[in-house]
Amino acid sequence: MNNPLVSPGLGVIVWMLVSFGILVFILMKWGWPAILKALNEREKAISDALNVAEKTKAEMSNLKAQNEELLKQAKQERDEILRNARATSDQIVEDARIKATAEADRIVENARENINYEKLKAMHDLKNQIANLSIEIAEKLLQAELSDKQKANDFIKQEIDKAHLN
Repeated sequence: MNNPLVSPGLGVIVWMLVSFGILVFILMKWGWPAILKALNEREKAISDALNVAEKTKAEMSNLKAQNEELLKQAKQERDEILRNARATSDQIVEDARIKATAEADRIVENARENINYEKLKAMHDLKNQIANLSIEIAEKLLQAELSDKQKANDFIKQEIDKAHLN
């Protein structure tokens, strides 16, 4: 088992240490600063992204609260509009009912007046008819009674005497 890769000699170890030292020196001189710079920039970018995310989250929360407030106000306005519409509707119905009642009262009053007028007219006509009938009956009675001349003359004298007395 004298394989040089498995058991290296002292010279190989020295050259490996020298090459490793040169590699470390080159990396320390030019590699590490670039790597550290890239890591710092990446860390800063991540930090900035987290800050922006926090700000965005806060803004979103604020916008959500504003949206909820606007929605609440819109609901209140809608409820107020509906209440006003109901009140207006109720007022219109009440006004219509009052107008209808007034109109019905006016119609009833007109009907009563017409009934009273027709009643008075009917009573007047009835009185006129009774008077006409009375006159006709009186004429017939007088004709029947005054068919005799002597009775007619006596009746006329009697009526003339009454007429002078009054």
